Amino acid sequence: MKVKVIVNGQAREVPEGTSVAELVSSVAPAVSGVAAALNDEVVRRSDWDATTLREADRLEVLTAVQGG
Repeated sequence: MKVKVIVNGQAREVPEGTSVAELVSSVAPAVSGVAAALNDEVVRRSDWDATTLREADRLEVLTAVQGG
């Protein structure tokens, strides 16, 4: 079964039980310097594997960028 979620403002369908870690790795080539917020709440990296996505969840994947 698939669930519909919003990732960085775009609708996606993912398999039920997909973790934040799995989805982050599909959108960010490296997880260094990456943060994730699920439904406007920051998810600690140590919780990414245990946090699964549900129907209509909103995930924002943010990448730190150097520069000025």
